[in-house]
Amino acid sequence: MDNKLNIALIQSDLLWENPNQNRANFTKKIENIIEEVDIIILPEMFTTGFTMNASKVAETMDGVTISWMKELASKADVAIVGSIVISENNKFYNRLLFVEPSGYISSYDKRHTFTLVGEDKTYSAGKDKVILNYKGWKIRPLICYDLRFPVWARNTEDYDVLLYLANWPKPRVSAWDALLKARAIENMCYCIGVNRVGVDGVNSIYSGHSAAYDVLGEMITSFEPNQEDTQIVTLEKTHIQAYRNKLKFLDDRDAFIIN
Repeated sequence: MDNKLNIALIQSDLLWENPNQNRANFTKKIENIIEEVDIIILPEMFTTGFTMNASKVAETMDGVTISWMKELASKADVAIVGSIVISENNKFYNRLLFVEPSGYISSYDKRHTFTLVGEDKTYSAGKDKVILNYKGWKIRPLICYDLRFPVWARNTEDYDVLLYLANWPKPRVSAWDALLKARAIENMCYCIGVNRVGVDGVNSIYSGHSAAYDVLGEMITSFEPNQEDTQIVTLEKTHIQAYRNKLKFLDDRDAFIIN
């Protein structure tokens, strides 16, 4: 088990429904990371932007993007995380992929589809809670709109890191800021959110505000709004353990079952 985990957050613009160019852009960004990192995090739907044209851009689990992720992860000896549009069993999913250097893949399908723009009519909602174990760290991956649902994220498994990938629009970015911080505090974990910047194909504007918060809700990143940037954060197990042992707030959490 590693006491420290180094994570690179890539806040980037995305070209609309252009997987080839988005992959090329992220290849350069990843190759420009010179520090040693354990995990690289990309935004939600990083190959396409937040599109409802699923049939146009969907890939399979044997598709080009997953092969690309596996190749880069192996070459850089780093886990790569991002969500893409996946077609499976005649359904479409907004699927988060966690690709390890060994080529092993874990996945999470977005549970809360964004009804405001009809995501629920295009994509099937996931049902499974996923806890990843990587280098001795327990990581809970979630996607964008999931951030608004604290019960789904509640830390009943004593996970260490809560991770959100997003295309969260500028008009509601104050909610993004507040909820990321709240999720860190209430779950006594590190909480990381990686959002995009730029304008997408349906004229939604994104201002980034990617961030990482520690157990006490203190921000440990310094992204500039509206700017592409890559930042690296170091997470420490001793930080989590010290405050959980001292404050013990998780001992008083409610017991519940999610249907």
